Amino acid sequence: MKVGIVGAGMVGSAAGFAVALTGEASDLVLVDQNMARAKAEAEDIAHAVPFARQVIVRAGGYDDLKGAGVVIIAAGVSQKPGETRLALLARNAEVFRAVIGEVRRTAPDAILLIATNPVDIMTDIATRLSGLPPARVIGSGTILDTARFRSLLGTHLGISPHSVHAYVLGEHGDSEVLVWSGARAGTVPIMSFAAQVGAPITQDVRDKIDNGVRRAAYRIIEGKGATWYGIGAGLARVVRAIAGDEQAVFSVSMITPEVEGLRDVALSLPRVVGRAGVTADLTPDLDAGEHEALHRSAALLKETSDALDL
Repeated sequence: MKVGIVGAGMVGSAAGFAVALTGEASDLVLVDQNMARAKAEAEDIAHAVPFARQVIVRAGGYDDLKGAGVVIIAAGVSQKPGETRLALLARNAEVFRAVIGEVRRTAPDAILLIATNPVDIMTDIATRLSGLPPARVIGSGTILDTARFRSLLGTHLGISPHSVHAYVLGEHGDSEVLVWSGARAGTVPIMSFAAQVGAPITQDVRDKIDNGVRRAAYRIIEGKGATWYGIGAGLARVVRAIAGDEQAVFSVSMITPEVEGLRDVALSLPRVVGRAGVTADLTPDLDAGEHEALHRSAALLKETSDALDL
């Protein structure tokens, strides 16, 4: 499958590197306004191919996206000093208007995978601008937050994060919801498993894990300026699910017809992803506090989305 990436910055290039190493793409095309940057990133990634699976890696223009099955959009502008969040969103909406128009012209059958932050709002914008069904415009959402949650739980319990089944829902941001009530280790509820292995999850442990998930991006940004490896791997994993028609479950973002009494909100829920995009939304079992938190998260996103003038 051909995969395109628009925006060859740190997130786009990390996603390209991860896609190349997994070998899910037969042809990987990097597109960027800065062609020199796209060429440099493509050449650097291509030099990793001999150590992995065969894939053609190249820089190109929008016309080179013809036939792509997935296009990752990681393009956007940075916030200016003193600029409001809505003003930044409006500028990024104009970037998306140009980018998505070109992608739709050259790769009309591609699934759009949105990585630009704030990803839930940008997924909403991309859906409205593209005219595609919401199931074919997928935001990376809370896939990274979910990975962080599973990793920290696995570390505390002394088990592989692959054996932890837990999700972060809602906004990819401060209002995200860690679903403790549904967390499992294998098939065992997380609290029961923790007691059985002698690693009880006290309120202090919960608070540390919550902070570890919710504040991870801030710590990484403070240390190195931005995050890119984790989300790059997450994007590659979703590409793999689409390419292989896996019908795998991820906490990805898309416009949701109804959630917690609110309509048409882009946020993350557990969703089944395959070659056609999102093929099913799953309704998670939540406790009362989690329902309330998810409603607050959805309301925040809905308010921001409604304030945008496209």
